[in-house]
Amino acid sequence: MAAPDAKPLTVRCQCGNVSFPTPTAKPITLFYCHCTECQKQTSSAFGTSAIYTADGLFPLAPDLAGRLKLWTRQTENGRAMDCYFCSECGSRMFHRIVDADGTPRSSCSIKGGCIEGLDWNGGVHIYMRSAVIKIPAEWEQYETMPPWMK
Repeated sequence: MAAPDAKPLTVRCQCGNVSFPTPTAKPITLFYCHCTECQKQTSSAFGTSAIYTADGLFPLAPDLAGRLKLWTRQTENGRAMDCYFCSECGSRMFHRIVDADGTPRSSCSIKGGCIEGLDWNGGVHIYMRSAVIKIPAEWEQYETMPPWMK
């Protein structure tokens, strides 16, 4: 748990056009996602997602919304994923899942590489069925999603 005086971290895109504070000082959890969508999105072996409450970020402030582009894709389980990018450099900043009934989730996923000062320890590796690198067996990992996330 974060110290009572802990301050939110700064999220910043590659060019600096988009910058905002995280909703809380620490994420709820940290995922290292090895799905093929994250591999494409990051041009790497996996994506890092710091999960935060959506409160404090959504609804988006007009100034922040004006600096972002939105692209929505379908997920494998019938949901939609709203993906937000810097309108200048194209850095993926965060995404939020929208359930099939149109209800946005109460959490959002901020891309780890954009969070200044993020503690990268203790993350959970998900979608290992698509992994292109080996992860030590003692690290927490799941073939798809953890049961508590479904």
